[in-house]
Amino acid sequence: MEPQDDDMTASQQRAVALEPLRAALPEEYLLRRIRVLEDELESLRAVALEKRRLEDTLAELREANEHLVLAAVQAQHLQEDAEAANRRQNEFLAMLAHELRNPLSPIGMAASLLDRTPDATPQLHKLARVIGRQVDHMAKLLDDLLDAARISSGKITLKTQPLVLADVLQQAVETMQPCIQERRQTLQLELPPEAVVVEGDQVRLTQVFTNLLANASKYTGDGGMLRLTARADAGEVAVAIADNGNGIAPEIIPYIFDLFTQGPRSLARSEGGLGVGLNVVRNLVGMHAGTVTADSRGAGQGSTFTVHLPRSGHRSVERGPAQVAVTGGRKRVLLVEDNPDTSATLAACLRDEGHEVVTALDGRSGLAAALERPYDVIVCDIGLPGLDGLGLIRAVRAAVGTEGSRPLAIAMTGYGQPEDQARGLEAGFDHYLVKPVGLDALLPLIGAGASAGAAQRA
Repeated sequence: MEPQDDDMTASQQRAVALEPLRAALPEEYLLRRIRVLEDELESLRAVALEKRRLEDTLAELREANEHLVLAAVQAQHLQEDAEAANRRQNEFLAMLAHELRNPLSPIGMAASLLDRTPDATPQLHKLARVIGRQVDHMAKLLDDLLDAARISSGKITLKTQPLVLADVLQQAVETMQPCIQERRQTLQLELPPEAVVVEGDQVRLTQVFTNLLANASKYTGDGGMLRLTARADAGEVAVAIADNGNGIAPEIIPYIFDLFTQGPRSLARSEGGLGVGLNVVRNLVGMHAGTVTADSRGAGQGSTFTVHLPRSGHRSVERGPAQVAVTGGRKRVLLVEDNPDTSATLAACLRDEGHEVVTALDGRSGLAAALERPYDVIVCDIGLPGLDGLGLIRAVRAAVGTEGSRPLAIAMTGYGQPEDQARGLEAGFDHYLVKPVGLDALLPLIGAGASAGAAQRA
């Protein structure tokens, strides 16, 4: 008895339906169709596998893209953090210099006042000059430290012009002459007979050779010999500063220009220094497209530092008339300084020079004094309580009606970065002096008593 249709399973129903087809088709044809279907099935499996691979790859790409976005965001944060840290470092160094310069200023002024005392004993004069030299030394250390930080962060730009090399070298020698004489050292100077011209920033090139002369003097004993030799050929100039002092050990020479690198020294550290001066020299010379090298035959054999600079295409340099500050004459001076010691000592020095001095210890009282009566000269700090020096001098300039009554404005401050000086000159200061300020820099300006509109850094 045949099974009823509704009693059959689906597979049985298909088998019954295909029975007539099997009977009608040859077996070989069926096998070929089966192989074709198997091939198609295999292709479909391969396509499905490739699709899964593509989906996996897409998922990996999405994940990688997410990681890339996160990495980019993190890199941006790191860059911002680094820039913020650099800003904080520069701000800290600027504030450190300001805070250290402030106490140096009255010390230097007091030493100058003692040295100018008419009835002072020779011993007092000697002690006053020792104090003055040490103040200058500390100021030099501060300048080197700040310059190293500014160079590393790209804050220094050069104001290049054609310069007579001999003038630059003579200025460096004049700066170092008191120290060399104090140590009873001999300096031999050999310059080219012709006027050799280089392209450079006069302040920075003078700093380079002053630093090298200071280094030679520092590491050469009392009574030692220093030699500065300049030679030139068609393309470059070479300036060598040699000494017969301590010399440099061979293992130190490759690193002598690196920041904070110093040669072996005694526990007394009598030579002093922070190990940044030569690093500043190398970077400043490099900014002038030059090179500097060090050479020594070893410890105790002296050393030689040689600076190579390209010659300028200019054969001569136009020189204007020499500018001589005309000193003398009683001036009415307003001194605005919030440090009582600095104010008192500087006021005493100025009065000893015959000037009439009025003092103010904050910005608002200084402005009131400036507007109450005319002054020939205003010497003003920048960081003042209440009203800073920039605001004070702007208000004074705005209140002065005629050019003839315009007082000479001298900034005397611990803020010494280039942008600080630019802000000071923009505000209306005629001169910008960085503490500690020597009387030899300040008195000629006050004595001239005429607005020259030029910046000066002491």
